This record gives sequence, C-alpha cells and structure tokens, in this order.
Amino acid sequence: MDYSKYKYILVEQVGKILRLTLNRPDSLNALTLDMHTEVTNIFYDIRHDPDIDVVTITGAGRGFCAGADLNEPPPKDKASFDKLFAEARTLLVNILEIEKPIIAGVNGPAAGLGVTLALFADIVIASDRAKLGDTHVKIGLAAGDGGAVIWPLLVGVNKAKEMLMTGRVIDAQEALRIGLVNQVVPHEDLDQTVMDTARELAGGHKMAIQASKKAVNLYLKWMLNQVFDYSCTMEYITGLNVFKPQE
Repeated sequence: MDYSKYKYILVEQVGKILRLTLNRPDSLNALTLDMHTEVTNIFYDIRHDPDIDVVTITGAGRGFCAGADLNEPPPKDKASFDKLFAEARTLLVNILEIEKPIIAGVNGPAAGLGVTLALFADIVIASDRAKLGDTHVKIGLAAGDGGAVIWPLLVGVNKAKEMLMTGRVIDAQEALRIGLVNQVVPHEDLDQTVMDTARELAGGHKMAIQASKKAVNLYLKWMLNQVFDYSCTMEYITGLNVFKPQE
C-alpha cells in the first residue's frame, strides 16, 4: 500500500506494525477539511493492506488531536459542509471495519473529533500529560461525530451524558478512573508502551485476535447504527446555525 499521498499523516511501517502520526503539531493536530478527508481515506486503505497486522496512532508534538481546526475558515458553501458530514459516518465505518488491532497513544490534548478518534481505537494508552473531552457543546454543536456512540459504552449512560452535555475536559488519571482509557503511563514511556503492546499483538495468533476484535465490534456497529445518524444530523443542524454556510 502506498501511503506517500498523505500530507498530514506521517506513516511508518515497522515490521507488521503501521504507525500513524497526525502531523499538524503547530495546531495540536487539529483537523482541517483536507486532513479530515485524509483521515477518512487512510483508514479505508488500512482496511485493505495485507502487509500489516497492528496499527498505532498518535499525534506529533504536544497534542493528540484538538478536533476541528477552528482557526480554519469553516465551509462557506453548503456543498462542502454536506461533504464533511457525509465523511463523518464513512470515517467511523472505516475504523470499525479494520480487522487489525488499533492502539491509540494519547500524548496530549484530545478533544472533539480528536477524542473520538482515540476512543474508537481498540486499546487506548494515555500519557500522564493527556487531557480528554468531547467539547462540541462548547461551540454550540451537538456531539455528533461519534461521542454519543462510544462514551456510553465506555463510561456508562449517565456519566456519558454529563461529559457530553458539559463538554468538560478531564486529565488522564480521571479518564482511567472512569474507564475511558485502558492505561496511563509516564509521558516519556508512552511510545515504548504503545510499541510493546503492538509487538505483543503482532506476535500473537492473528486469526484469533482479529476474530475476537470483530466479535466485540458488533456492539460498536450496532450502537453506530442505532445512534450515529441522529446525533450526526443534530450536529449538522446545530452546525448550520453556528457556521451559516451558503447555498
């Protein structure tokens, strides 16, 4: 698979492990429209790459991903706005259809869509410097890009509603306490811990590991089909009010 076409994602293959690094460090790896398309497409490519068995994802610099880049002018025309929201479902479907284990190394702030990207990984390992929160409501948007899907499964319904309705950002230890992440490690140990876990999975029984993941992902796919279209539609409607794209 040729990953050289990706401008905003660094890709490194180490044996059977594919390492992804979101690469806009000056903006805490916040997603522009073009980067959103790249993230959507790269997970499709990974689905069809026969040469890798495990995927890791992290962010360059101080952050994992700060969500949408609010310093970029929002879509001014409704066609571009519609394309963004059409991609939103495709992105999550592409992630959930990957049979290979995915490990997120959350090295700093993860907010909005950034925290969704982290939480849709199969194992989430956080640096002790990490901060996590779904902050959509802070700018007047419904939590529609996957937060309403994944948070209740990880932390329970009422805690998920509290976090999504307040947009509160929590530190790594609180995220571990409520079950949002699997593990918290000293920041300087994050990459090594992620790679040790990736090597453990890459050295295991591939068919058994992938079958186990696929079985559990049935819960996520069911929840996606039950919840996502409504939540994304409400984000779209609230987004029209906030960003006011033109026909």
